[in-house]
Amino acid sequence: MSSLSTGLRHWRQRFNALFQDHEIFVRTHGHVRFLRVSAVWQKRVALIAGAVLLVWAGATLTVFVNQILTAGERAEVARKEAAAAASEARIAQYRDRVAEIAADLDERQAQLEDWQETYFGAEPLPADAKADGSDAAGKDAHPLKTSALDPRLPPEAQALAQIEARQEAFSARLLAAVNARASKAGDAVAKLGLDPQSLVKKASTGQGGPFIPWRGRIGRAGALGKSFAALEGALFRMEVLERTLVAIPSGQPAHVLMLSSSYGYRHDPFTGASAMHAGLDFPGPLGTPILAAAPGKVAFVGRRSGYGNVVEVDHGQGIMTRYAHLSGFDTAVGARVGAGQQIARMGSTGRSTGSHLHFEVRLNGVAVNPRRFLEAKADVLEVKADARQRVGALARARAGTAAAR
Repeated sequence: MSSLSTGLRHWRQRFNALFQDHEIFVRTHGHVRFLRVSAVWQKRVALIAGAVLLVWAGATLTVFVNQILTAGERAEVARKEAAAAASEARIAQYRDRVAEIAADLDERQAQLEDWQETYFGAEPLPADAKADGSDAAGKDAHPLKTSALDPRLPPEAQALAQIEARQEAFSARLLAAVNARASKAGDAVAKLGLDPQSLVKKASTGQGGPFIPWRGRIGRAGALGKSFAALEGALFRMEVLERTLVAIPSGQPAHVLMLSSSYGYRHDPFTGASAMHAGLDFPGPLGTPILAAAPGKVAFVGRRSGYGNVVEVDHGQGIMTRYAHLSGFDTAVGARVGAGQQIARMGSTGRSTGSHLHFEVRLNGVAVNPRRFLEAKADVLEVKADARQRVGALARARAGTAAAR
């Protein structure tokens, strides 16, 4: 206890030694004054300064400790704010995605309805189409896969998934109907000696134009999906084959009973030498009506070397018929003619031995045997009549749409 008192006395003495009475002399204009600064006053000032410093240090320490203690809370608040912002961004993205899906489905539905109305009208679609897009006859088609809905979307989008599923089912039925019609037309074309695949391939080569990305109603570039690509390809094949079938000249070009010369090898009637005959010759009285063998557009009226007076009719799909040795014309270039419509009169102009019709059929500029078209069987003619009715209805519908615009 005595040592503690001694220690305190020692420090008190050292502290008191720091503060001594001071007198400060000040001389102003010859007058001398002095200021006395006592040790007691110095101690008071020092104590006040120390107290202020202690208070400041305590406040600073308190703020520092408070910052350390609340740093975790501020970090948690910041984390929650970031999570909330991320959630809002996901919700906004989700809403945009749902709106995009809805717009895509709307576009898909409009396209499906347009295809059905354009190509089938009121004709019912088959109800037994398989889910993979193959028809009831078992012929393979392009598989239809759900593509519009992102499986990662929340359950609220399931209503859109159901709408899409119904559309895919309708797409499968439509594709089955298109494949059935295309198959029927392809079989009929094959029976007439033509290759359906080469016809479709050749027709697909004549395409082009500037690339303009498809855009949905919300302004985003996109696509209608694989099922629609399959439908588009099937519709193109069906239309090419049906139009080719309609363009095939199966009608008799003249009402005569005899055939004086067939297609192919023969002896030339003037020289007797071997020659190639590119058509059929139908003898008949001078002036016998010459009829268009299929609907088309008159492409040429005039004279050709060796043929005399000639009428050529373009039937589309690369098919052209030529009527030669005519005595007169009943049509003009650019005229639209129907099957069985009179276009000329029989004669003996050009390199001819008597009144007759020289009839040619040319496919992409190459002469083919017309007999296989003129002697088409009843089943082929039935399919052709059906295709003619469909193609005619399609042409009228497109003409109405163009007039409305």
